[in-house]
Amino acid sequence: MFVTRFAPSPTGRLHKGHAFSALTAWQAARVAGGRFLLRMEDIDPTRRRPEFDAAILEDLAWLGLDWEQPVRRQSHHLAEYAAVVNTLNRRGLLYRCFRTRREILDTIGDAPHGPAEAVSPGPHPADEEARLLAEGRRFAWRLSLDRAREALGQEVWGSLTFTEEGQGPRGESGIIPARPETAGDVVLARKDAGTAYHLAVTHDDALQEVSHVIRGEDLFEATHIQVLIQALMGWPTPVYRHHRLMTGPDGRRFAKRDGSVTLAQLRAEGASPETLRADLGF
Repeated sequence: MFVTRFAPSPTGRLHKGHAFSALTAWQAARVAGGRFLLRMEDIDPTRRRPEFDAAILEDLAWLGLDWEQPVRRQSHHLAEYAAVVNTLNRRGLLYRCFRTRREILDTIGDAPHGPAEAVSPGPHPADEEARLLAEGRRFAWRLSLDRAREALGQEVWGSLTFTEEGQGPRGESGIIPARPETAGDVVLARKDAGTAYHLAVTHDDALQEVSHVIRGEDLFEATHIQVLIQALMGWPTPVYRHHRLMTGPDGRRFAKRDGSVTLAQLRAEGASPETLRADLGF
């Protein structure tokens, strides 16, 4: 069974880029005679808003999309993600990280290591960790790539792959060797949420039996570490189909943080769903 999903975060209103991604996944499910799921990835307690959740449903219905019920909301399932964190921790694959983003940037310096999200700061010394715990300092759980490689064995580690039916940002397609080292020791449980994107999304894709992950090419690199998590947990690796990103007249991709025109604004200006779908190529 072909199963795919659209998984927005209710941290703002949907724009044309979201509409293109949702329509791409929805149409693929219809063509395949499969299932289309809607998932709210609302694990960010500081940015999610119930009004944005409701607005997403309104916008997608206006576009003419339908989806299976119930809608899965990740914030309702934090205990499930905590269980995965506990499993990985019992296997010795995680370590506590008390460092802030600023502290990591100060430690790694410039370019060779890449951004703070793609570093491997490693565990704190035992005495320092004990002191920070005693002080009640909050921490994140990071996945140790070194321990993960040891747990899987070099042969399995070196054979991790995923199938790309779409195209990555540099034209990648076909059977892609997974390179989880490009992500560094990723955070799997944030200090404020108890889970993080990579863990929650891989868990839910496995739970919901998603066979095809259809999403923007900006998430292509995330696939590498997600394939590793799937291997560690014994979860299946879906087929991936990354698509191009929609851009505005200035050539920049649509993004919430840039204040891109929302679907609600387009409706207020008199746009019809038929007009928008045609503009997006559907």
